[in-house]
Amino acid sequence: SLRQDYAPLDIVIPDQLFDRTRHREPEYTFFGGGLVAHVSFADPFCLNLNAILYQAARTVGATAHNGGTLVVIEGPAFSTKAESRINRQLGCDLVGMTAIPEAKLAREAEMGYAAIAMVTDYDAWHETHDVVTADMVVQNLLKNAETGKQILRAALPIADAQLHDCVCLHALENAIVTNPAVIPPATRAKLDLLVGKYLPLT
Repeated sequence: SLRQDYAPLDIVIPDQLFDRTRHREPEYTFFGGGLVAHVSFADPFCLNLNAILYQAARTVGATAHNGGTLVVIEGPAFSTKAESRINRQLGCDLVGMTAIPEAKLAREAEMGYAAIAMVTDYDAWHETHDVVTADMVVQNLLKNAETGKQILRAALPIADAQLHDCVCLHALENAIVTNPAVIPPATRAKLDLLVGKYLPLT
């Protein structure tokens, strides 16, 4: 956590991402090879799914926070004190090593994507708390594991009933900018599962 009020063992449903990774480039997109698509990513998490997860977290009695910016760092090392303080100054609320590229790939695949962030520590910025260690992270994750399962059990039936027409499911509808006539056949075949419904038959 990069905020005093997002305490260890709290649950946060983040609504924004800040990407500070550096070496994950090949996995950032499904596209290339003669097919260009630009999906909207202003809201990187599915807001409808976020609302369901937050309500589920409250229902099971978790101390839950709705919203927050998750800064994704490269890892595997934890942050320095300087990095942690700068991330706070930038307005980030949480720090982690996942959600990028998962969120981008999920959007390109027209899948609703959300995160249940389980706060394990105060990173390296907090003057009166120990700096983060792997043991601290694992211990608090284990404590929160059952809470996470309860949230999913409460959320999944609602999501199944309510998310059939979410905007995430149509993310590619106006995203493909390449003229279908010039898309290489091999690329078209490779990405058919994602884009086939948007491309005219050849």
